[in-house]
Amino acid sequence: MTVGVRSGAGTGFGDVAGVAGKIRSAVESVIEGKSEAVNLALTVMLAEGHLLIEDVPGVGKTMLAKTLARAVDGTVRRIQFTPDLLPSDITGVSVFQQDRRVFEFVPGPIFATVVVGDEINRASPKTQSALLECMEERQVTVDGVTHPLERPFMVIATQNPVEMEGTYALPEAQRDRFTARISMGYPSYTAELDMLDAHGAASPLDYLQPVATVEEVRGLVETVRRVHTAPAIKQYAVDLVTATREHPDLRLGASPRATLQLVRAARARAALDGREYVLPDDLQALAGPVLAHRLLPTAEARVERRKPEQIVAEIVARLPLRG
Repeated sequence: MTVGVRSGAGTGFGDVAGVAGKIRSAVESVIEGKSEAVNLALTVMLAEGHLLIEDVPGVGKTMLAKTLARAVDGTVRRIQFTPDLLPSDITGVSVFQQDRRVFEFVPGPIFATVVVGDEINRASPKTQSALLECMEERQVTVDGVTHPLERPFMVIATQNPVEMEGTYALPEAQRDRFTARISMGYPSYTAELDMLDAHGAASPLDYLQPVATVEEVRGLVETVRRVHTAPAIKQYAVDLVTATREHPDLRLGASPRATLQLVRAARARAALDGREYVLPDDLQALAGPVLAHRLLPTAEARVERRKPEQIVAEIVARLPLRG
């Protein structure tokens, strides 16, 4: 496959790797032994996406989200999702001001640079759906009035496995809004031993200082948008997504939104590596995190314990590159 590069597209690409490197180091000073998860979180942020972190309680899901938010010096709001949480508790509400006899909008916690949605699947599907417009259109509509959200805007949601007590499965439309899903997993023996020293007396998050500004993050996002994606790369991305729709073990494949977000994430990954162009390797590395959580296996595949991640890996392994 031939991957072309546009001339004069290199301005600012060195800055992406440099600033992102500082952010990565700051986050890893708190989250030890999880470089893959940290890299993917950075990739999603620069792709203007949202991240879903799924795992059992206590492995650092919320800590990763809060650390990334603090490192970029943006406003951070945390929402603890519970069964009694209402949509207006997220988006905000219009309150009647009696002295002026007018309704005034009081913004909810969704109005922040980074919104940490803790245990998102402990709230009802109705409350979860309050995030749909916010995540896709970067705006909130309350009582017929639309309020734009400042950019950058990122939702980092944590989710407990659906087998655990008191959880609701995320609706398909909600999962499709998340650019990628990762699983933290348990730390290695050495990392857990080091954690006892680092977190024994106080949390390293308490001493973490911002290493980038919101303006810098906006600039990095603009640079990522200029990463060149050759026609053959775009065809390969469409081929990957189309293969999920035609796979016999899947009753729901990935959406066109998934194709777009896969390419955006690939651009961000390329920029983080200091490249001005996307390689097939970028798409292959991101196919699992970006596509798997959007797929629904058939009943037969579930009986055989076939996971979407395995199916995506098989598609990547057998799908030829064009050109």
